[in-house]
Amino acid sequence: MVQVNISGIMRKTEDSPTVFEVEAKNIRQLLVNLEKHYPEMKPHLDKGVAVSVDGTIYRDNWFQSIQPDSEVYLVPRLAGG
Repeated sequence: MVQVNISGIMRKTEDSPTVFEVEAKNIRQLLVNLEKHYPEMKPHLDKGVAVSVDGTIYRDNWFQSIQPDSEVYLVPRLAGG
């Protein structure tokens, strides 16, 4: 299991959890299983997220591996220009 931390902006309420546990060996599995086991995350995932694994931010690298002890954060994608 991987512990996934989410940013405060992605929480529905202040009482919503900030840490989720999910089975995942890569970013794709992480996102699929988050949506499957935590349907309340779907609106955020649909808008687009970036995943930070051990301090490196990944946006479209679906097969980046994740170790069970990795530090994982999910953050909303930022648009810029």
